[in-house]
Amino acid sequence: MKVLTVVGARPQFVKAAVVSRELRRKRNDHEEVLVHTGQHYDEELSEVFFEELSIPRPDYNLGVGSKSHGKQTAEMLAGLETKIEDENPDVVLVYGDTNSTLAAAIAASKMEPPLAHVEAGMRSGSDIPEETNRVLTDHGGDLLLAPSPDALDNLEREGITEGVHFTGDVGYDALLWARERADESVLSDVGIAAEEFVLATVHRDTNTDDPERLEAILSALADDPRRVVLPAHPRTVDCLEAFGLYELAERELTLTDPVGYRQFVALLDSAAVVTTDSGGVQKEAFFLDTPCVTFREETEWVETVESGWNTLVGADGEAIRRAMRDATKPDEKPAPYGDGNAAERIVEVLANATGI
Repeated sequence: MKVLTVVGARPQFVKAAVVSRELRRKRNDHEEVLVHTGQHYDEELSEVFFEELSIPRPDYNLGVGSKSHGKQTAEMLAGLETKIEDENPDVVLVYGDTNSTLAAAIAASKMEPPLAHVEAGMRSGSDIPEETNRVLTDHGGDLLLAPSPDALDNLEREGITEGVHFTGDVGYDALLWARERADESVLSDVGIAAEEFVLATVHRDTNTDDPERLEAILSALADDPRRVVLPAHPRTVDCLEAFGLYELAERELTLTDPVGYRQFVALLDSAAVVTTDSGGVQKEAFFLDTPCVTFREETEWVETVESGWNTLVGADGEAIRRAMRDATKPDEKPAPYGDGNAAERIVEVLANATGI
């Protein structure tokens, strides 16, 4: 079976790593062609991940870079159409909710190979671009690989019942792999001790591009008596500087450069609480038993909220302060995302569906 895998952003590198390892473990039966769209083009957000996660170097890098949604998706679509035509894969495999995923979905829908979508069925109920990408990809997909029972329900509500498979969440596979290899040297590098700090990430444009929301989040973080460690995404730094908030952040928080995945897992595992607007971090915190406070009004990972491990606060400063102060570990935790063997199930589904 020949699989053409499309990745473009940091979370996808993490998810793709475990499936790539499974495909290549059975290299006598399967071949993977890895295409990197270049959506994340910063070295610290891209190339370093291929090294750290033991992902083979991409066979192709489209080098699209940062552009408006329309221009970025269009350039990816043109490049991916050519690669699919040249490689003639048995299946095109995409992950998550990015423009890279949507572009690959459109390209595959116009051509022969079936489209398989990892994280199919995830819905937040919002009108963010990521939600549009998810819905369009699922409705154009052939194999919908759902990570949770809730995702299965969402697909069924939208009338999608064929080609649907519950596989569990590849993020759990990746987290288990990384936890065994977590780079705890980052704690001493930053000068922090376990359970004595708050970890923060802010990168969604709904927060970073709105000066009022960004200032509200920043002020709430600054008011927490514990050290707040913020590995700063490049777009976040740009926005802090543009809105005159960088000096406040530098003075009140512990700003660091972006960290590698194994370092981030060490920070997340050791934090008293994590505050974030990332979908992936909400889920990783859940896996690691770290209470989470989310700077969004909705989430795809509803199980984390329903079980009490995650609190949605938007950019309401007082709600952020209260949630950070009150964050505790619930006595129980469900297991809706499978058993850490999603990659194996995904490869099995792909092989069965292609008859190879």
